This record gives sequence, structure tokens and C-alpha cells, in this order.
Amino acid sequence: MLEYTPEFLRCVGCGSKLELDTLQMNKEIEEGILKCKKCVLAFPIIEKIPVLWNDFSKYLSHRKVLGGQLYQLSKTEKMKSFLKSSLSKTVRVDDRTAIEERWSKIYQNSMHSKFYSLIIRHLDSLPKPNLVLEHGCSIGIVTSSLADSSDTVFGIDRSFSALRFAKKTFKHNLDYVVADSLSPVFGKLQFDMVIALNLLELVEPLELLKHVSKQITSGYFVISDPYDFDRGVNSVKKSLDEFTLRANLEKFGFKIHANTKNPSYLPWNLKLNSRATLNYKVDLVIGKK
Repeated sequence: MLEYTPEFLRCVGCGSKLELDTLQMNKEIEEGILKCKKCVLAFPIIEKIPVLWNDFSKYLSHRKVLGGQLYQLSKTEKMKSFLKSSLSKTVRVDDRTAIEERWSKIYQNSMHSKFYSLIIRHLDSLPKPNLVLEHGCSIGIVTSSLADSSDTVFGIDRSFSALRFAKKTFKHNLDYVVADSLSPVFGKLQFDMVIALNLLELVEPLELLKHVSKQITSGYFVISDPYDFDRGVNSVKKSLDEFTLRANLEKFGFKIHANTKNPSYLPWNLKLNSRATLNYKVDLVIGKK
């Protein structure tokens, strides 16, 4: 984690500023603990990645294999003790470690999909933003590109596995946080650009739009989705389509960019393995306040 990143972060429990206990430093904060004095929550930094989850033991409950990996990766006794205590409070639920590692690998295999070059081309056509946030950034394909032309770029994702890969691309103005997109991880911070690509099947759409609308006073919201919500019990409660997405963006104060007023069909190809590829047609919408 970059030295200045804690200045931007807030407690996801109460919104207070966090105090940093640095355990290991080498150009970046490699290991440490972010603490909230007000609600006594603590958030670990492991492998340069802060995990800002309201209940860290609950996060590990869904990723017990990852918890064991983090314990092995930790370099200080204080972090090992913190992880051991957190793991002792986990409960038995389905483990998401394997599926998150698998999807991290799929995105790595699909980095050169035409979709990303098309998105980056659209972003390049917009005014250069100073402060950028990408929700659901995964392995950092878009954030890494934006860091070349923006002052400060953050990416958040639930997958530690994906962010560990993203973090390997070191840039002095780019950082990543494990967090829930709907949590107040950045408090009331205002961004010049917020991006959410193909996320509406994973996060309740209207809640995400409402949350992002509060993160932008003057700037751009770039959002895309293939509108594929068929995930059974894991599907979102209220899905959106090409038209209701645009209508709701306008309801939240965004003016739809002229180039994206009509639904689009950008190709997004995900290489699952050497013999199978998922082929989507993705709609892109750019809103401005």
C-alpha cells in the first residue's frame, strides 16, 4: 500500500479516519494494521493490500483457504497473531477461494480482449481526471491504463486473489483495496471519474447507482454491463436493462453522454480455458454531472 493511501481511507464501520500501525515497509507499506479508535475495528494490510471489511472474520469465513494462505504470506509475528485470532472466529460456510482464484486466472487469460481496448479508447476521449475510482477492478486492466494519465487511481474488489495480481504492476499513483463496493471505504471523498464495468450482476444495481452518485459531484460515471443476471439464488433482486439503466442514471443527476445514448454491443470475450470462451455483447453508458 502506498504511503499516502491511508489519507483517503475511512473506517467502513463508522466513517472515521484510520490510524496506521506499520509492521513492514519497503518503498510501500508491505504489512500493517489500520485501526479505528471510535469503533475499535482493525483492518490488515498483507502483501501491500489493505482489507477493509466490516467483519474480517466473516470475510475469512467465506475464504478459509485464503486465510491459511495469508497466514503463510504474513511476515511479522503481530500479523500472524492477528490472523490466527481472526481465523479462530470464522464459521463453516462455502469457501470462495477457489472460484475467486479461477476468475482471476480467467481475467488474466482475457487481458487482450478487444473490449478493454474499446473501453480505454472511450476513456481517452474524456477530459483527464485527477482522482479515479474503479469498482470491481479485478486484476487492474483499466486502472493500470488510467494511472498513466491521472494523478491518483484506486481500484476496489472483493477478491484478494485478483488484487494481488493487480498490485504486481507498481505505479506510484495507483493502489488497490479489498472492500465491498457499497461500503463507505472512501468516506465522503469526491472523484472526478468512477468506473464500474460489468458489475451489475454482482452488486444490487440501484444501490450501486445511488452509492456512486454520492461519490461524484462534478465528473464522469462510466458503466457497462451485458445484462446477464441469471445467477439463480445469487442473482440481484432488481435487475436493470439498457433503458432502465439510463433512466435511473438521469434520475440520480447524470446526463447521458451523446455517444452512449443508444444501447451498444461491445464484444467481451472471456477465455475460460484453451477450449472454451464466453462471448458477451456489452452495453456502455457514460454519465456526466
